[in-house]
Amino acid sequence: MSNTRKVVVVTGASQGIGAALVKAYRDLDYRVVATARSVKPSTDPDILIVAGDIADPATAERVIREGVTRFGRIDSLVNNAGIFVAKPFTAYTHEDYVKVLSVNLNGFFYITQLAITEMEKQGKGHIVNVTTSLVDHAIEGVPSVLASLTKGGLNSATKSLAIEYAKRGIRVNAVSPGIIKTPMHAEQTHQALGSLHPVGRMGEISDIVQAIVYLESAGFVMGEILHVDGGQSAGH
Repeated sequence: MSNTRKVVVVTGASQGIGAALVKAYRDLDYRVVATARSVKPSTDPDILIVAGDIADPATAERVIREGVTRFGRIDSLVNNAGIFVAKPFTAYTHEDYVKVLSVNLNGFFYITQLAITEMEKQGKGHIVNVTTSLVDHAIEGVPSVLASLTKGGLNSATKSLAIEYAKRGIRVNAVSPGIIKTPMHAEQTHQALGSLHPVGRMGEISDIVQAIVYLESAGFVMGEILHVDGGQSAGH
């Protein structure tokens, strides 16, 4: 199989933003390695499905190994997988802490190491981390310490990696969403959640996908935290 076409790895690819990213990258003629705990099979020969827990280093290793075996290369990685637990700080349990850090930080760390190793072999690549604008602008009614702890770390890691690998042809950026209409938000909550943004509405999945697609082609953009949040990070 020809390995000249670009290949992207998308984590958290089973639904919402991740599933939409798989389609968007296929529309760009990328081959896609899609991973999530539970992800539907695909009949598209240019989509490789790898089911597994991204917090497990063995999953990360399998995703990259099988992607390279099938398609011959890794050009891009979108670290979309993440979990959000909204609780008052003192109500978080040890299990909450371990679960959020495992997915949001371990899940980023292991697969990004392996992806960069492959990108270095070809002297170029691109990584996008999906974070949250709650890092920049906390909201009183949305307790989010674990999100800020983990996704704030990803924002900092984005800049650090961008500088470390800039001269090696590997760009690293982040997209920082506001609250997006995904399956995790019940429809009856949309009006209240929309009011938390200066624009007065929730974002759409397509808003995040378009931002990531933009970064994919923006060769002079690196270390950027691109806020797609209806003005949330600017203030209220």
